[in-house]
Amino acid sequence: MPLVYLVRHGQASFGAEDYDVLSPVGHLQGKHAGAELRRRGVHADQVWSGTLKRQRDTAAAAGFEARPRQDARWNEFDHLGLVRAAQGDPADPRGFQEALDAALRGWAGLEEFSETASGAVKDLLLGLEGGKTAVVFTSGGVIAAVCAWMWGLDASGFVAVNRVAVNCGITKLVHGRSGTSLVTYNDHAHFEGEHRELLTYR
Repeated sequence: MPLVYLVRHGQASFGAEDYDVLSPVGHLQGKHAGAELRRRGVHADQVWSGTLKRQRDTAAAAGFEARPRQDARWNEFDHLGLVRAAQGDPADPRGFQEALDAALRGWAGLEEFSETASGAVKDLLLGLEGGKTAVVFTSGGVIAAVCAWMWGLDASGFVAVNRVAVNCGITKLVHGRSGTSLVTYNDHAHFEGEHRELLTYR
């Protein structure tokens, strides 16, 4: 039975000039997420990421044997651009989230973004015949779009799912005779207990 694990990238550089750079914590998160998946017995027949640096670097930190492939359909939407357009402050965490949520609810590009994300999932599953497993390093918005598509959520539902995404949280999809099912969203048990210092949301 084909399996797809969607892993949000590690902590990037919020408030810095170049957001698309993993922080030291982000590198550790990627390494720990990869180790956790292997501990669970996940064998990655395919490893994918978007083309953004933070996604590619998280995939590298995870340390799977399979060489990561890139597909721009796994890239995040321009969240900084949306916040600026909504006249929010990209450097203020609370104001940033409020501005982003409001912008996303009225974002004209959400439908197209969601179709792109769901198309990436469908095409990926076509290449996983024979019960293969893929691990994809992507972003919170992409994962939220996949969840919203599978659960039939509207824009408000997409926003609610997106805002709770944990860095290097793990979402699991299973494909069988009855179709594709989302069985786990945003799993971050690997950042609890002794590793709780690695739990971040942005």
